[in-house]
Amino acid sequence: MNHAVRPSAPEPRTTRAADGMERRAFTVAEVEAMVAAGIVGEDERFELIGGEMVPMSPKGSLHEWVKRKLNRHFQMAACVELDVLVETTVRLDALSFLEPDFCVVRSLAGPAPVAASDLLLAVEIAASSRAYDLGRKIGLYAAFGVPEVWVVDAATLVTRIHRRLGAEGYADVHDHGPAERLVPVRVPALAVTLAELGLIPTPETE
Repeated sequence: MNHAVRPSAPEPRTTRAADGMERRAFTVAEVEAMVAAGIVGEDERFELIGGEMVPMSPKGSLHEWVKRKLNRHFQMAACVELDVLVETTVRLDALSFLEPDFCVVRSLAGPAPVAASDLLLAVEIAASSRAYDLGRKIGLYAAFGVPEVWVVDAATLVTRIHRRLGAEGYADVHDHGPAERLVPVRVPALAVTLAELGLIPTPETE
């Protein structure tokens, strides 16, 4: 089933508080400086979108179980030319960064920020964050040219794969069940069938 995704419009420099007053947008450099100074804790999980800090929900048991199984598979399947990064910061521009559950890049020669243009594949594991992952976040991935994004529903194990960027976002969007083989176009060595990892659909919500 296709689900056309339109890239989000450029994020505003400021956002509005409840009382209608404008709030100043943070830059990525300012957030990094606040973390370095201890103003923001290194363990605080959030993403920066258009200068707005978006808190991330705590990870539940279903999310962590799927992430653990996928991480083991990806790390064992990846060749030396690839790095599979877990919850790393992907810098989009001066006002935005995301932290996908997994992103696949060509092996890094040394310490360097990861940019959207480096990504061969991004994988999100969605539980309580499903609406955000499939909405605003997908729009950002498309707007910044990430060629392929998977969103894995932690409960149902249905994976929505987004591919083939077009003028209005991802033109090829399909859902795949846990028994179907998922093959990333640019990194086929990481192909996986979720059911073969010992994962089973779990109807309970987190």
